[in-house]
Order: sequence, then C-alpha cells, then structure tokens
Amino acid sequence: MNVNEYLEDAARSFQKYKLLAEKAIDQISTTDFFATLGAEENSVAIIMKHMAGNMKSRWTDFLTTDGEKPDRERDSEFEITAADSRERLLDRWEKGWRLLWKTLEGLGAEDIGRTVTIRGEPHTVLEAIQRQLSHYAYHAGQIVFLARHHAGERWRSLSIPRGQSRDIEVSKGGEPYGTGT
Repeated sequence: MNVNEYLEDAARSFQKYKLLAEKAIDQISTTDFFATLGAEENSVAIIMKHMAGNMKSRWTDFLTTDGEKPDRERDSEFEITAADSRERLLDRWEKGWRLLWKTLEGLGAEDIGRTVTIRGEPHTVLEAIQRQLSHYAYHAGQIVFLARHHAGERWRSLSIPRGQSRDIEVSKGGEPYGTGT
C-alpha cells in the first residue's frame, strides 16, 4: 500500500466511524442525547463535545503546532452548559470533521514520516493519524452503546441484526455458514 492509498483508507475509516455514530444518534431523542447512565458517566452529547474539541485541537495546524492547543479547555468538554443545544453540538461535531478532512486532503507522501507532537510527545504523521483513528473508534463505540441503550426496543441495527447472519451470507450468493465444503 502506498502513502496515498493509506491516506484514502484512513479517510474511509474515519468516515465509517462518523457515520456509525451519526446513525446511532439519529435513533435517540434529544432527552436521551443528553442523558447519562450515572452521575459520573458521559452522555452522547458529552462524548460528541469532547470529540469535537479533540478534533479542533488535533487537526488545526496539524503539521506545525502541537496537537494539544494552549487554548483548548479539555475539562469543559465534559460539562454541558445552557449553550450546549443538540444543534450546536452537532455543528461543532461537523466543524471538527471538516478540519480532519481538510488536513488529510492536504497531506502527501512527503508528510507521512514527518514528526508532529501531541502534548509534547513526538509522533510520525502516520502514528498521529493511527492514534486519532483509535480514539474516534473508541468514542464512536461508546456513542453506539449509549444510543442502543436509550433506544431500547426502537433500536435499528447498524450492522447485521441478530439471528440474520446466515440470511445475509446467502443473499450475497454464498452458502449459509457451516454448510460449505
């Protein structure tokens, strides 16, 4: 795989995590969007606010400044204020993703081995991208878990629904699992 193929693959992976989270969010009410499972737990809203703050910090001036910007107030990302409506948080979320896409589109083969820092720790560009892929996958999974919990019986599967794996395999033109030679 060459560098451009890697960057395209990374962009596709980021897009999958974004869409997975958004399909989950679409299944919950605004009340559930802000609901926590306990006093010390995060809501979908808080996770999105944190991810948006992280994206703004990490992807702004990615190649030239530390990924942890001095003006980032990370602790505030874990607090919901009166100004944090669902619409405003979704807007911040979109702005964060746009920064990520713009940064990835601007990278080339000559950049992949460059060193960037995150909280003063050196990373190659490749390592920094992988770090963020892992981070966003982790949080997308949390969003899906919380949305599924809140949606309850209204939940629509984001992948193959339970008990339908054999049907899906057959519909692809293959044999049901366990019956092949």
